[in-house]
Amino acid sequence: MREHTAAIMGLLFTLSASATIILLVIPGDSCVDIIGGYAVTPHSRPYMALIKGKDYCGGALIKENWVLTAAHCKIDKGTVILGAHSFSKKEKEQQIIKITRSIRYPCFNDQKKENDIMLLQLQRKAKINKAVKTIKLPNTDTDPKPGTQCKVAGWGIIKNGDRKPSDILREVNITIIDRRICNDQIHYNYNPIITMNMVCAGDKNGGKDSCVGDSGGPLICNGELKGITSFGKTNKCGAVQSPGVYARLTKTYLLWIKKTIGGDL
Repeated sequence: MREHTAAIMGLLFTLSASATIILLVIPGDSCVDIIGGYAVTPHSRPYMALIKGKDYCGGALIKENWVLTAAHCKIDKGTVILGAHSFSKKEKEQQIIKITRSIRYPCFNDQKKENDIMLLQLQRKAKINKAVKTIKLPNTDTDPKPGTQCKVAGWGIIKNGDRKPSDILREVNITIIDRRICNDQIHYNYNPIITMNMVCAGDKNGGKDSCVGDSGGPLICNGELKGITSFGKTNKCGAVQSPGVYARLTKTYLLWIKKTIGGDL
């Protein structure tokens, strides 16, 4: 009887060990590594701004003393860190500048996620160098076509459910998705409506996306600034059904930006 019991226990142990091995080699959550992205070469995205206030967000330096970001970011009276690669460490390339004014686009609607654009005026001009540079606004407001390859970067979480930001700047390659698809029942189901002021982007197989903390970061398509990271579904970053949504830099927004910061860029 004891030998029979020992044999059974041995079999259970073997099965348990095998199961453990299987669990170890099964790929983790598809929303892993920004989400599904990669670490960039330090200071190779010199236009990126790390914004710290009540929240933390990303942004783009569009003029020596102006940063473009998302209106829903709660970073009033915060600071902008330019030339950053690390979220937590001090780097000699960093320039830390206080925010003097936060100007949200008129009629920003947090519930509908409409007009999610904000300008931050800095206390002083940034010193332009290898690690800190401005990014040009687009000359036209051409709507990126479905299938267009784009990039988005930020210090946001790299896995759903995380609370801590990525400690280094990460970037992910994503693809523009037709608004009709984003608005259908399988995706956002018109809640909220993905309007012509927005653009959807992700991956047809999922697993590549911006996420919490990446808000305000620039969406770059074919080397041009085309949008600002706006929203997605909570705890569903990288899911096929909920690709990231970006405020598109329309002609109306571009005119408002230029008027607010003073002249052409």
